[in-house]
Amino acid sequence: MGFDGWFTLILIVGMIATLATNRFGTDIVILGVLTTLMVAGIVTPREAIAGFSNTGVLTVGMLYILAAGLKETGAMQMLTSRMLGRPGGLRSAQARIIAPVAILSAFVNNTPIVAMFLPVLSDWARRHNLSASKLFMPLSFAAILGGLCTLIGTSTNLVVAGLIEEHNKRAPLDEVSQLEPFTMFSITPVGLPVALVGIAYILVAGRKLLPDRDPKREQTEGAREYVTAMGVAPGSGIVGKTVEQAGLRHLPALYLARIERARETVVAVSPNEVLEPGDVLVFVGALDSVVDLQKIRGLEPIAEGDHPGGVRQLNKLVEVVVSRVSPLVGRSIREGAFRTTYNAVVIAVHRQGVKLQGKLGDIVLRPGDTLLVEAPTGWADLVKDSDAFHLVSELPEAAAPRHDRAYAALFILVATVACMTLFSQYTMVVAFCAAGAMVLLRCCTGPQARKSVEFPVLVVIAAAFGIGTAMENSGLASFLADNALGFAAQAGTLGLLAAVYITTVVFTSLITNNAAAVLVFPIAMNLAIAAGMRDFTPVAICIAIGASAEFMTPIGYQTNLMVMGPGRYKWVDYFRFGSPLMLLCGATCVLMAWLLYQ
Repeated sequence: MGFDGWFTLILIVGMIATLATNRFGTDIVILGVLTTLMVAGIVTPREAIAGFSNTGVLTVGMLYILAAGLKETGAMQMLTSRMLGRPGGLRSAQARIIAPVAILSAFVNNTPIVAMFLPVLSDWARRHNLSASKLFMPLSFAAILGGLCTLIGTSTNLVVAGLIEEHNKRAPLDEVSQLEPFTMFSITPVGLPVALVGIAYILVAGRKLLPDRDPKREQTEGAREYVTAMGVAPGSGIVGKTVEQAGLRHLPALYLARIERARETVVAVSPNEVLEPGDVLVFVGALDSVVDLQKIRGLEPIAEGDHPGGVRQLNKLVEVVVSRVSPLVGRSIREGAFRTTYNAVVIAVHRQGVKLQGKLGDIVLRPGDTLLVEAPTGWADLVKDSDAFHLVSELPEAAAPRHDRAYAALFILVATVACMTLFSQYTMVVAFCAAGAMVLLRCCTGPQARKSVEFPVLVVIAAAFGIGTAMENSGLASFLADNALGFAAQAGTLGLLAAVYITTVVFTSLITNNAAAVLVFPIAMNLAIAAGMRDFTPVAICIAIGASAEFMTPIGYQTNLMVMGPGRYKWVDYFRFGSPLMLLCGATCVLMAWLLYQ
């Protein structure tokens, strides 16, 4: 290995050390390393940017838009409400996530599954007072483990199958040179035990080894409390259910103060109280929880304290503070004709240090009152210079899901899953069509689609391809593989399988899973043939699983990167929780491959 190889090695070691400090953004650090390699001439400009046109990277970007459509319509809440249910505790919550995700990932590419669960899991965790950081990493790991069980579970398995097919096309048609092709369930006898061991570890160790890092829950104490009223829509799914069954009992930082009906007012609401059409539910709680109420199917905000309905088309929530010279001061919300005067609707009110009583529309406003207003997009810009308000702040999310488009979003989801399963070679085309359909069918708007794409994640994935190319061009990849696997030729079948697995995992941690499989495959195959192995299947399985089962770093697998931001994880979190899992999966994989194919 020459100077280029050593220079590349030093840069990669420095990159990992810098990322471990968590002082700089992952995308900035990796782009800096890639730029240095390009300036040094180790990769050409074309090779450096090749990852940005990679079909896998573009597919992930489109899947974010698919997830946005499912979120904005409330479709994912519909799809997963029964699946997730109400957990009895943290371990129960993790089990409710891991089981369906692992099963789905065995037959559907794991990246879209994680993308679809991200927004749902965030809301579900907040609603049940769970730390999201205890759930997002298990989500990614369960998707990876499920993908190990079948040929179509992850793209890496398909890459290895393709490498075997290409080898058989070029090799002589004799019994020694030809390799056993990968079929749908070739990897299952090894992948399934690995997945079961991994799931057991997550459930046992997840409580202690995963970080508890939930800023929204930490900010709940001392947060200002709003009073808001929501109406039970006639004919909705929550009519006839109890407060408990409708999921309105244990909302974080929010409580149901009373139920107002034409004939009575129910105070000290029992969890067994049955909801009736037209019920007005008065809630008191923190801003985030009040916003979450707007997303519950069957609840509608009450326009100025009167009757439900008529405001769902307004698509932004805005916080405003009533000024001292506002014409609203000394008048109730109804008397001030807020809807007519300002073309918006007050859906919640906060007054510092005072618990507001009575109907929302009857609250007499004072200077300093904070109003949560539902208004058209751009309304905040129109009133920010008004004397009536100051401290105008528009919330980033839409006021409420587009429930009328939920079934359209679900249809797109089902069609996407079916097409990706049946036509796995056209995954990118399917993803682009799905994203376009979400916008065309108004499941999400263009701006919402653009905002949903996690561009830093895409940059990291794309730049990793360039770094992998630099390892190849500089001779570093061959040097590491030869030295890691060279000694294994005389170590017997078990030693060879262990060396292949470890080498593949190390490469995956440094570059990408598919690139690692491509680099290790030819060297491992030649060593296996030289060692007299007549069946290359166990070696191929170790490569496929080793390239995917990377839990120790966020850059080793794209779903790990996808959950890093929402889970507020640091590199050390992956190392602490993922290292034991990698060892368990590696030991199980190597042992099962050796026992089944010796």
